[in-house]
Amino acid sequence: MEETKRSVVILIVDDDELVRMTLSVLVGSLGYHCLVAGDGVEALAVLRSTQVDLVLTDIVMPGMDGLELLAHIHEHHRETDVIVSTGFHEKASYADVIKAGAIDFIKKPIDQAELEAKLARAIRERTLVRRLEMLSKQDSLTGILNRRAFDERFSAEVERASRQKYPLMLALIDVDNFKEYNDRHGHQQGDKVLVGLADILKESTRESVDTCFRLGGDEFALLLPQATASQGTEVVQRILLSFLEREYTGTSLSIGLVSCKRNKKVPRAIDEQAMRERADRAMYDAKKSGKNCVVTRI
Repeated sequence: MEETKRSVVILIVDDDELVRMTLSVLVGSLGYHCLVAGDGVEALAVLRSTQVDLVLTDIVMPGMDGLELLAHIHEHHRETDVIVSTGFHEKASYADVIKAGAIDFIKKPIDQAELEAKLARAIRERTLVRRLEMLSKQDSLTGILNRRAFDERFSAEVERASRQKYPLMLALIDVDNFKEYNDRHGHQQGDKVLVGLADILKESTRESVDTCFRLGGDEFALLLPQATASQGTEVVQRILLSFLEREYTGTSLSIGLVSCKRNKKVPRAIDEQAMRERADRAMYDAKKSGKNCVVTRI
């Protein structure tokens, strides 16, 4: 439990140094990893450089106040929760800050027991929400990510690759003759083929770098950041051979591999759709070429 707490990052934002330091010591004593900022602008700098789980912010601060900071976090750092603290003389109500996107509200002077309880509840709820989100993005049969996760990750990876100027490859993978295999051997054996392919994808890719997805049915996808076309081809050829070695009689893989380089002259959504369509066409070209092969489009 203590190790779990220590992995939680909490940012204290208050322009009063004494309050800031007191809360920092208190939050640290509860077992959380604590960071501090003297105002909203400082807080944004921390958020840009560090993954923060929870922000505890005062409302009245010079420059950017707590509600402005809350609005920015709500728009740009959706995975960061916010608890707002206010003095008794301030007019902001619980309803105001919750409506603005905070998850909770605490009055100053802050009571230690109340703060401990609110932080514990916030972290408990975060953990539950993340677990539910993970389950909603996981394919129940194979255990890898599903189409919903792919839609989110693909867009994020394209933007990150464009911003950081590194190559990104997308592979779409389809099991050849899967319907016939299912009809001949039964759905249970067909499921084993899909699970086996998911295992091959995980074994053939870099952990915590590449991402594997089951898009539905017998269609899978790979995102390969920081991989050139030749490196991507090497990965998918390895997958092709590993699948054949499993000897799922009569089946093979058709793979379309494309480079995902952002064209900033085109709106992002249209550009991303074009990338996916290119990968889809490459995969179908692999099928037309006799299956059991890779077609690459740079």
